Amino acid sequence: MSNCMRIAVFLERDGVLNNANGEAAPRSLDHFKINRAAIEPLELLKEAGFLLLATTNQPGLSLGEVARRDLDLMHEMLMRQLPLDDILVCPHEESDACPCRKPRPGLLKEASFKWHVELDRSYVISDKWQDSEAARQVGCVSLLIDSPRNGTGHHDYVIEDIEEAAERIVHIEQRRPAPVATTTGFGA
Repeated sequence: MSNCMRIAVFLERDGVLNNANGEAAPRSLDHFKINRAAIEPLELLKEAGFLLLATTNQPGLSLGEVARRDLDLMHEMLMRQLPLDDILVCPHEESDACPCRKPRPGLLKEASFKWHVELDRSYVISDKWQDSEAARQVGCVSLLIDSPRNGTGHHDYVIEDIEEAAERIVHIEQRRPAPVATTTGFGA
């Protein structure tokens, strides 16, 4: 890979970056509460040089349960209070069979193209099996925060919280060999 490829940490929005009520995504700005415990771990990852990208399925948009303005305001809050580089959204419901709706990897592939992400060296942090499955499909390392939504499918690690996830990622990267640079042979 060229030197311009980046390593990303993909973060599930609901349940990781915000304190979702049970399984339901917040439907209004009044119910949207940022997970303050995520700030320090994300700053650690940012300082370590990772691109931080939030991903989220938001079928409430297509179903008319969430106003676009409220969703945009929620994401503005996240971008202001957390060191995120971008938030990628799938607005489709399950029956749409959209390639970007997790567990399909479309959002990860979109981010790879937009941000020049090297997916097979990147990470996904979530509390839901759908994110781990999307990670598996593109070769990302998946870190599942222990929750009732973990499922029984693929995951690389089950961890306690986002702090442990950030520490684990930094630890893995410190021990991972650097990618081999290729040269064209010109001027050598």
